[in-house]
Amino acid sequence: MTELDRTLKQDLARVVEQALTEDLGNGDLTAALVAEDSRSHARVVTREPVVLCGAPWFDEVFRQLDANIDVRWHGTDGDTFESGAVVCELSGPSRPMLSGERTALNLLQTLSGTATATRAYATAIIGTHARILDTRKTIPGLRLAQKYAVRCGGGTNHRIGLYDAVLIKENHIAAAGSIRAAAEAAAAEAGSAMIEIEVESLAQLDEALAAPASRLLLDNFAIEDLARAVEIRNAAGKTSIELEASGNVTLTNVRAIAATGVDFISVGAITKNLTAADYSMRFD
Repeated sequence: MTELDRTLKQDLARVVEQALTEDLGNGDLTAALVAEDSRSHARVVTREPVVLCGAPWFDEVFRQLDANIDVRWHGTDGDTFESGAVVCELSGPSRPMLSGERTALNLLQTLSGTATATRAYATAIIGTHARILDTRKTIPGLRLAQKYAVRCGGGTNHRIGLYDAVLIKENHIAAAGSIRAAAEAAAAEAGSAMIEIEVESLAQLDEALAAPASRLLLDNFAIEDLARAVEIRNAAGKTSIELEASGNVTLTNVRAIAATGVDFISVGAITKNLTAADYSMRFD
């Protein structure tokens, strides 16, 4: 298991504990109406096509409530299910199954929604050189979970936070005095962390290409300007510097953006504007 895997496992336990505390408080007053020795069997069904994501969080909900609840999955995270499919079945004590239903579904719906949206973008650019990136526009408290969901959907993670990569934006450049000054200051401080520079126009591109950076973010460029930026980068012999398109990316225009030859396309909508997947848990 990698360090990220360990970190993610610790994070999901924390997320689940917090979500259960938020929902249960001092106890589930309604589940208490069910006989303590009652046992149940339930199925989780998707009401729409989805990319499954969030099974470890779903499992953790019931593990924390009662380890005697058995969850059997009909697929793994990243698998596609059609509408009406059963994604998992549960059996065990009724009370904790009822108490965990909403929390488990909330997490499964949110993460499957992220993965499903990501898959749509990743599918739209198949056959091109580009890859879909996420951003820091995530639901507070669920960043690592949503970053995992992006990977399940076929996307690639950008930086996790402000601590693991440098992204020099307009205000950093203004404060430092120039793109080169900002990048050189970052190179002196950031160690081995990736340095990326935001470029707002073709006029800034040459200066950014000469700065110590491994990636340039082309912010809100028109399609033709993205293509021109790729040409300029290649003509300058700077193909080792990656180009990332960002801003106003939709499913309608993402393939045209990818066709310009950029290396990455960052899409905030896959984590920020997501629609939760439609699951229901049905007790037999």
